[in-house]
Amino acid sequence: MTGAISAVLFLDQRGKPVLMRDFRGDVPLAKVADRFIAKVNELEEAGAAAPVILDGKLSFLYVQYSNLYVLAVTQTNVNAAATLVFLHKLIEIFKHYFQELEEESLRDNFVIAYELLDEVMDHGYVQFTEAKILSEFIKTDAHKLAVAARPPMAVTNAVSWRQEGLFYKKNEVFLDVVESVNLLVNSNGSVVRSEVVGALKMRAYLSGMPECKCGVNDKVLFEAQGRTGRQKAVDLEDIKFHQCVRLASFERDRTISFIPPDGAFDLMTYRLSQNIKPLIWVECIVEKHSRSRTEYLVKARSQFKERSTATSVEILLPLPPDAISPTVRTSQGTATYAPEKDALVWKIKNFPGGREFLLRCKFGLPSVAAEEEAQGRLPPIKVKFEIPYYSVSGIQIRYLKVIERSGYQALPWVRYLTQAGSYEIRMHN
Repeated sequence: MTGAISAVLFLDQRGKPVLMRDFRGDVPLAKVADRFIAKVNELEEAGAAAPVILDGKLSFLYVQYSNLYVLAVTQTNVNAAATLVFLHKLIEIFKHYFQELEEESLRDNFVIAYELLDEVMDHGYVQFTEAKILSEFIKTDAHKLAVAARPPMAVTNAVSWRQEGLFYKKNEVFLDVVESVNLLVNSNGSVVRSEVVGALKMRAYLSGMPECKCGVNDKVLFEAQGRTGRQKAVDLEDIKFHQCVRLASFERDRTISFIPPDGAFDLMTYRLSQNIKPLIWVECIVEKHSRSRTEYLVKARSQFKERSTATSVEILLPLPPDAISPTVRTSQGTATYAPEKDALVWKIKNFPGGREFLLRCKFGLPSVAAEEEAQGRLPPIKVKFEIPYYSVSGIQIRYLKVIERSGYQALPWVRYLTQAGSYEIRMHN
């Protein structure tokens, strides 16, 4: 049989084993940790570190997390991507049980850790990686272990992410479309990088085994149906689904069809690399009045429609590290000097669309040389904001249906939110 993992090890930063489980007995486990850490050091020195390392007949696949190496060892031809996904899932399970995965938490909980390793893998083959369902029958308290009944149906069921027999008095499903805008603007005002990273974040409080169907204004679907031009469609890239989504159904007719896990999960993530007009534009004019006195004139402009309002706006304006006693006036919001950040923090609670607000800041500098040197090194202006009920990409949830054999009516709630991700505007030198 091929494609099996021989052993899983948790090593400290020196490469000493904290926990290890041999599943097949076909690798020299005593030597594995030393050979792995020697290989990692060798590759890091050469600047060629990679998550998959080949060493003769052995393959090392690993993830670094906190102060640990989480390592899978095999001498068969495994699927590398699937194995790395498994290691990430293993980290999630241990975090679910121990709050945080680190050397100390493993040493404190090694009995539970071994029990979990025996559940997630059998003879080197992945079995089960849903933390919520595992916690139904592997309890952290000793007295609960004694009364643990048969495994939940989900373990032996095709729907491994959802337990049976769930009941809610009020059946509800919440879907939040959350989009983060990543933007980098050069000091000459040209956009260097702009992209949208989005997620359909769902919270399902539904009884039984519901079948959910969700549709978005997807460009591929609209083109297939000959609906181009009539309705706005979005061209989604790098789509990733939760394991509950039926991929065959999506490939066939672009319907997102699934039986949801209970509670909160990310149904889908996506990216759009379209050119986006900066939602909040910040311009800083530096006026040098004398050798030691400088003034900033900052304009912040919202470039979205008037019916929308940005909230919790925070603009971080870098100052030279040796700036002396800055004085600030703003047309809206409050600005405070944060010496630990070498910056002014301008906060605006509500920033409606199509508006412009101003800030003036005067400060002194101890010397001309210091001023010029600092000016050449100033970091970019950073902006944070949230715009509720707004989708920058134009994605729309066309429908969200819940069908369950008992025939109850579920209430679907859909919200949109756009926020700043890595949003930076370089200053003029």
